[in-house]
Amino acid sequence: MLFKLFLLFTIVPLAELALLIKLGELIGFAPTFSLVIFTGALGALLARGEGLRVIREYNQTVSSGQLPTDPLIDGLLVVVGGVLLVTPGVMTDAVGFTVVIPYSRRIIREWLKRSLKSRFRVMTFSSGASGVGYSRVTTKSEHSSTSGHDDDDVIDI
Repeated sequence: MLFKLFLLFTIVPLAELALLIKLGELIGFAPTFSLVIFTGALGALLARGEGLRVIREYNQTVSSGQLPTDPLIDGLLVVVGGVLLVTPGVMTDAVGFTVVIPYSRRIIREWLKRSLKSRFRVMTFSSGASGVGYSRVTTKSEHSSTSGHDDDDVIDI
């Protein structure tokens, strides 16, 4: 995990810097600087508008008595996309626009939900209460090497 964070906070900014320098060589400093400012401002406006739309969707979902899972995930994605859009750079802007635009955000949200569902197990008890547990996915070789008892970590709420 530490190595991934290292890559995220060193390699990505260096790649962004190299790309901005190359872009500046191709089209000049002023157009490159203007492009960074324009995409930052446009991204902030887009993220604000999408954020307000997600808040309205959240309120409608809660008032109808449903769990607001989709609006919560959308809200998180809009915040991440907004941060990427106001960060100077071409690659971060491309990823930020992809995350903020509703169509692509829906695809990312569904992938994220599938990914999270594969890591968590939701159980319903006879009293009507529900619990959420985290279980580690094991391979057959790991499972056969255990002493025959279920070793999943489950948190009951």
